[in-house]
Amino acid sequence: MAMDALRVWRASSQLISFASRATTARAGFNFNLHSRCCSSVSTVAASATATSDRRRRSAASTNTSDRESVRAIRLKKVEELRQKGYEPYAYKWDRSHTAKEIQEGYGYLENGEVFTGVSVSMAGRVVARRAFGKLVFLTLRDDSGIIQLYCEKECLSEEQFEKLKSFVDIGDILGATGSIKKTEKGELSIYVTNFEILTKSLLPLPDKYHGLTDIDKRYRQRYVDMIANPEVADVFRIRAKIVSEIRKTMESFGFIEVETPVLQGAAGGAEARPFVTYHNSLGRDLYLRIATELHLKRMLVGGLEKVYEIGRIFRNEGISTRHNPEFTSIEMYEAYSDYESMMNLAEEIVTRCVMSIHGKLQVDYQGTEISLVRPWRRETMHSLVKEATGVDFHEFDNNVEAAKEAARGIFKAQSEGKDNTSSLVEACTSVGHVLNEVFEAFVEPTLIQPTFVLDYPIEISPLAKPHRRHPGLTERFELFICGREIGNAFSELTDPIDQRSRFEDQIKQHNAKRASLASEPKSSEETTKAKNNDDDDYEVTLDEDFITSLEYGMPPASGMGLGIDRLVMLLTDSASIRDVIAFPVLKVQQ
Repeated sequence: MAMDALRVWRASSQLISFASRATTARAGFNFNLHSRCCSSVSTVAASATATSDRRRRSAASTNTSDRESVRAIRLKKVEELRQKGYEPYAYKWDRSHTAKEIQEGYGYLENGEVFTGVSVSMAGRVVARRAFGKLVFLTLRDDSGIIQLYCEKECLSEEQFEKLKSFVDIGDILGATGSIKKTEKGELSIYVTNFEILTKSLLPLPDKYHGLTDIDKRYRQRYVDMIANPEVADVFRIRAKIVSEIRKTMESFGFIEVETPVLQGAAGGAEARPFVTYHNSLGRDLYLRIATELHLKRMLVGGLEKVYEIGRIFRNEGISTRHNPEFTSIEMYEAYSDYESMMNLAEEIVTRCVMSIHGKLQVDYQGTEISLVRPWRRETMHSLVKEATGVDFHEFDNNVEAAKEAARGIFKAQSEGKDNTSSLVEACTSVGHVLNEVFEAFVEPTLIQPTFVLDYPIEISPLAKPHRRHPGLTERFELFICGREIGNAFSELTDPIDQRSRFEDQIKQHNAKRASLASEPKSSEETTKAKNNDDDDYEVTLDEDFITSLEYGMPPASGMGLGIDRLVMLLTDSASIRDVIAFPVLKVQQ
């Protein structure tokens, strides 16, 4: 059935292309440019490239003219429909069945059998069309699947049949009623007795044979992507199911969902460059939140003991297959617990989501099998770095220069003798920062199976409680799967004096790093580029109100943030974060 629809759509697309070209020719358009661009190509590489560019420009021009020709034809049809008393943009349509319900409910019919004991009514988009004299076949797709419309002239009024043949195009949204028929070839169909054009489509759909393959256009025009590639919509259905499962899990453990401000007076709770906006009435700058952490902790101070929020986070940083400037996370905080509790909760949330989607705890991600069977591996950051590089950063104590020298050796050894030491290493102000740079470069990409990385240095964990057994470290973990950070959690710092001191140290370290990067010699062009793109070129401020809240007393607690987009990537086998965000941020189209 799916292959029949594919062949039908391909044939229909060719008919549309032929009709639009003919119309364009009648309108006086010339296709000679396209013919010239398809002439013989020089063997010289530069000439070949230039010819290729001309081909692309010519193809784009031809596609645009075809598209506009089709649009002009369909606008004319809209006008003619209204002249005949039909409204091509309906208000509603009463549906009795979906395509899936019809397929499941009447699949038992024999080939050639007509069932008149029921009248069904459904609506959807026309994705294929074939006309054979007194018989027209349409393939209709709704949210649940596809169904064929069997439109016979004898069962429709002459006016309706003429309307069907003359005014219905691929892409239109129709409502149809009728009985059920299974064709001689076994195609379950609605035997149409009445139909209406509910929405007249003005633009042609992509060629079904080639689909919508332009990646940038797929992201930029997601609505077309979803029409041309129905499996894309399945990703967003799975995403919704994952979010629902997360909520069910949190509620089952007694957490309540709360909402905290998106616009904040100080960007806190993470170390990231914020988006800045200006509030006219208040006459002040506000920041789009970079985390929900500090306000959720205020809720703990206020007496709520188990809280969480699923929300959008905004960070004015780079774009990649793993990063989008706005993304969705869940943050949760539980009074009277520590980071061990959050490890157990992370396993619970992820495994429940996996079972709800796949029904098993093994998933395939980009050709690699990931086992999510509990318990997951737990290792300290120091031990993982030592395992990967042979260097024990415990030995450096507070000697930053010795740690940097070791890092230089690691980078050099890993790059076959070339000194490719990260500039971020040179800008590090503590041993903890150097350790983290080495970890991110040489350990993080290797953590394919689920791994909790424990006990981060205090210098890079300003909101985490000091480790109860290991000075200089904190009770913090990050969860990695497929070489990507999925979660981050702490035993929360509740001492207001220590918290103020940590914030102040964080500001000093940030300013020193910022100054170090700014002092590197650059050309004027590089300086401008760095200013626009440097993720460290922003101000860090101290959230005085959060410190005040701690001074009223926050109970011992643990907290965790999980990246929902990356979890959806894992469970849908999506290579890029843009595949799981319906409308990702993109560069301005030239």
